Amino acid sequence: MTERTVHHEGVPAGRWDGFWDALDEAQRAALRRSSHPRLYPARRPLCHQGEESDHIIIIEDGWAKVTSATEDGHDVVLAVRGPGDLVCESAVLGSRERSATVTALCPVRALVVPAARFTAFLDAHAMVWRLVSGTFVRRIDDADQRLQAHVAAKGAQRLALLLANLAELSARHARPAPDGSVEIAPPLSQEELGSWMDASRETVARALNTLRRRGLVRTGWRRITVVDLPGLRAYAQGRPAP
Repeated sequence: MTERTVHHEGVPAGRWDGFWDALDEAQRAALRRSSHPRLYPARRPLCHQGEESDHIIIIEDGWAKVTSATEDGHDVVLAVRGPGDLVCESAVLGSRERSATVTALCPVRALVVPAARFTAFLDAHAMVWRLVSGTFVRRIDDADQRLQAHVAAKGAQRLALLLANLAELSARHARPAPDGSVEIAPPLSQEELGSWMDASRETVARALNTLRRRGLVRTGWRRITVVDLPGLRAYAQGRPAP
């Protein structure tokens, strides 16, 4: 798990860098004593929608997607979580069934903390409650931005916004290439990207073609590299490229 945040030109500093990175050394040590390590293979669920809430998970390394099943049985991608993120916590703290499924996109190394031990940790470290509350607020804001983008932007612009956000997230965990390009770390398929931005796989493919022609991204199998992050952000917002 990274202990420091990597910033580069085009990526705003001072952004939220994950629950774990916001803790001090004593708090991290206390959580480690209350947890047990676990490795989740790719495509293995970390928790299931509708199950009872008996533990929380802190991702140490790797990426996972958050999905929710619709009434007709389709899984909708809601978010991705990565190193330092707290997952499966809202159901524990709200004493309710889990509202989403979290699935490993690649091998995930994590700390699993039983619910009773996590709430005891929060009671003993009152300031951490603010971090958890901040996590909830940021995730609500992310959902609001997704809804606004769906209403206001066309397919290519919606994808550009999503990829710009993912590039900024990825750049906090690994330095960009010497040419300034940023490889998007979560290994998402075109179908998963489409689910996240409320579009078909075909719409994503066309949008990627548009972004490639503009020199904003490069693509490979489950690999997208943002070549020009400021330009991609400008395109998403309907502004001229800087």
